[in-house]
Amino acid sequence: MASAAPADNPTAPPRPGLLTVVAEWGRIGCTGFGGPLTHIRMLRDLTVERRQWLDGEEFEDALAACNLLPGPASTQLAIFCAWRVRGRLGALAGGAAFIAPGLILILALAVLFLAGSPPLWVQGAGAGAGAAIAAVAVHAASGLMPASWRRAQQASRARWAAYVVAGGLAAATIGPWLVLVLLGCGACELAAQRARHRDGSALGVAPLPLLAAGTIGGGIALSLIWVAFKVGALSFGGGFVIVPLMQADAVAHYHWMTGGQFLNAVALGQITPGPVVLTVAAVGYAAAGIWGGLLAAAVAFTPSFAFILLGAGRFGRIRGDQRAMAFLGGAGPAAIGAILGSAVQLARALTEPWQYAVLAAAAVLLLPLRRGIVATLLACAAAGVIIALAGGPVPH
Repeated sequence: MASAAPADNPTAPPRPGLLTVVAEWGRIGCTGFGGPLTHIRMLRDLTVERRQWLDGEEFEDALAACNLLPGPASTQLAIFCAWRVRGRLGALAGGAAFIAPGLILILALAVLFLAGSPPLWVQGAGAGAGAAIAAVAVHAASGLMPASWRRAQQASRARWAAYVVAGGLAAATIGPWLVLVLLGCGACELAAQRARHRDGSALGVAPLPLLAAGTIGGGIALSLIWVAFKVGALSFGGGFVIVPLMQADAVAHYHWMTGGQFLNAVALGQITPGPVVLTVAAVGYAAAGIWGGLLAAAVAFTPSFAFILLGAGRFGRIRGDQRAMAFLGGAGPAAIGAILGSAVQLARALTEPWQYAVLAAAAVLLLPLRRGIVATLLACAAAGVIIALAGGPVPH
């Protein structure tokens, strides 16, 4: 079912004013700790349960369509809901209100944590929280695996496993080219399912993005735009897949930050409210200061606004598009593998022995004990502060 335009349903409650949209979406942006699942729950509570601006079926259809798109699904859902209740202007205002609080906070923390000579307690907090990020990666991948495995058809589960392995190996070894592996896995699954439907219901070959990485010239701005564009327009399979997409570029290729600083940036993206993709703003700050952080965020979120403003009315068709589902059937498992592979690189970035003990403790808290990510990272940061103030070594 195609999504109705904001003014097409005469039985819907009166449209809220723009100030209401800004206030409500800004509230979610300020209090949405815990990642995409928290955002989705809060958006449903606001738009379906309390205000009844959307019905439950339309909300679930929109969520399913956003999960088929590249980029941050919960951000796209927030923009869609704002579009649904207040049109294009509402989408722009609501989306900006949802993103802005986390962006302001993560840039402020980036100034503190990524400065040339931060205070000792800040170094300890960053080293402690950063030590846990590899465990967070494994936790994120393990949470995505069951649903992805269930979606894979019985005949394609061998390919599913191959895509996971390919993504993991790419993230662990050839990070800058990971995006090509994600797209390649999606194309392989699309071709495989097309071959299975040659009886007349064949899947058409959807046009894939043409990558021209080699044409990205020198200069920090162009390099930063390319990295942020990959995060916003070419990431499939959940928010944490942005980590392997950024890590090799930010640390090894462009040398904007050290491995330890990158761990700090990822930790900041996890403990702040709003979209996890805001991690790219911390990377942008390391590359080019505040303006670099703002540029990276603008580039990373522009595709999400474009997808909604140009395609929200076609969400029903997107959800039922076999080509999109087939492509995600390859790119999604590869993204899960990439998240797992990134854990290897994240763990290798640790430099002090005590950080490995913190990593082990975080793995226990997140996996068997199922504690929350924010609480775990704050506990690890506190452990790092104690160790640093007690005279323990901290990464530089």
